[in-house]
Amino acid sequence: MTWSAKQYSMFEQQRTRPVRDLVAAIPDADVRTAVDLGCGPGNSTEVLAERFPHATVTGMDSSDDMVANARERLPALNFELADIGAWHPTQTFDVILANASLQWLPDHATLYPHLVHQLTSGGTLAVQTPDNLDEPAHRLAREVAAHGPWASKIGAVKHNERHTASVYYEMLSKHCSTVDVWRTTYHHPLAGGHAAVVEWFKGSALRPFLAPLDDTEKAAFLEAYLARISQAYPALADGTVLLPFPRLFIIATR
Repeated sequence: MTWSAKQYSMFEQQRTRPVRDLVAAIPDADVRTAVDLGCGPGNSTEVLAERFPHATVTGMDSSDDMVANARERLPALNFELADIGAWHPTQTFDVILANASLQWLPDHATLYPHLVHQLTSGGTLAVQTPDNLDEPAHRLAREVAAHGPWASKIGAVKHNERHTASVYYEMLSKHCSTVDVWRTTYHHPLAGGHAAVVEWFKGSALRPFLAPLDDTEKAAFLEAYLARISQAYPALADGTVLLPFPRLFIIATR
């Protein structure tokens, strides 16, 4: 299940807005070391480096394509090919940023405390995760997968479980001095209409559904998904679709 930096970056402006809000909420401190877990094409790392210009900032991602694009975008920074789930750094960090990446990993009850313990005393874990599994875009993907001719291949595909704000607060408050959790729903204007909604999710949530399909099946799946999306998301008079996108934010200071 490969990532495409080009596909993901089609909506870079919209995808970067949440990480700007997240990074802006990191407490002011003498940040000397910072790491971006799941840096993607480097847009989130750029925001982090701008906020803490005197820090040594590192980005890491499990995708070769994403890391290559991040290195081209920000040649002065260090980017590594690595898996968050197997990350055991030899140093601690003043800031650990995880923007729209941790939802791809299981067992958050173990993962989140592990990340906190990679912080310096007073360091901050800043996390943003999509909180949209019950939104039409996800629900319809599951329905199309389960009821099409491809059901034997992808009918059982599910994204990793995501927890409520209270679960994350309780999980992290045992290990942190302060925990701030909030939820924001963005309404991203997509000028390309319903086809743009499909393109958005091709770069993220649809990947596990599309990966096992051959080219003919992918085309048929996307056609069926587009038809359902067109019914679920009303277009404005000029054809623009406002895509509601709820996201959960966490700022946890050790």
